Amino acid sequence: MITGMPERQAHAVLDAASRSAKALKIERLLNLVNRSQPLRLLEIGTGSGGIAHYFADHDSIQCEVVAVDVADNRSVSDGYEFQLVKGVVLPFSDANFDVVISNHVIEHVGDVRAQARHLSEIRRVMKQDAVGYLAVPNRWMLTEPHYRLMFLSWLPEPWRTPYLRAMHRGKYYDCRPLTVPHLERLLDNAGFKHRNLSVEALRATFEIERPYTLGARLLRALPDTPLRMLRRLIPTLIYELHRPGNGAQGRG
Repeated sequence: MITGMPERQAHAVLDAASRSAKALKIERLLNLVNRSQPLRLLEIGTGSGGIAHYFADHDSIQCEVVAVDVADNRSVSDGYEFQLVKGVVLPFSDANFDVVISNHVIEHVGDVRAQARHLSEIRRVMKQDAVGYLAVPNRWMLTEPHYRLMFLSWLPEPWRTPYLRAMHRGKYYDCRPLTVPHLERLLDNAGFKHRNLSVEALRATFEIERPYTLGARLLRALPDTPLRMLRRLIPTLIYELHRPGNGAQGRG
């Protein structure tokens, strides 16, 4: 949390259907069904508990699931272990998990030092051959997803809260979306090998949630190359994370 600033607000997405779709997307992007099992999986910022429950109750992936959050907003609580945490420090020993999920968390943890600590904690608790999943809103998205205001995150930080108040959407803007260069510097500094999965995630989102739409048909027709040229503008930045030395594909 940022010292001297208002307490962070809860922005958890609580509907079960969207959480199951999100979990399925994570499963596919990380190819979890083909990883050695059982898997010990950590979800940071579990919100409703839907993603944690999805993996704990999976019919073909054996997962021991642990979930943490700074507040208990769970609507689904069975099948996994849950712990309340404060700040970004994780209450687990080193090299403890095979899979670590940080889904739309890093933009809420505080300033750049807190974001760096969040990433270092993820790396610390990952086993040497573990895989991580990191998703964060792109600063250059047209509509900010938490407050539904166009261009909110484009503004310099000192201007965001006044804009929020002027539009009667809140009293304090407590999020810090990231750009591709900024996020990749943080990942490099944390010692991660990382791969940008934003194009693959965009395709997976449409195939899972909107397979019969015009957008899905267009994505099927487009090759990866032009989409990769635009990946710095995709609304959600998604990365696959590995610790160096595990033989996984690196930066891409």
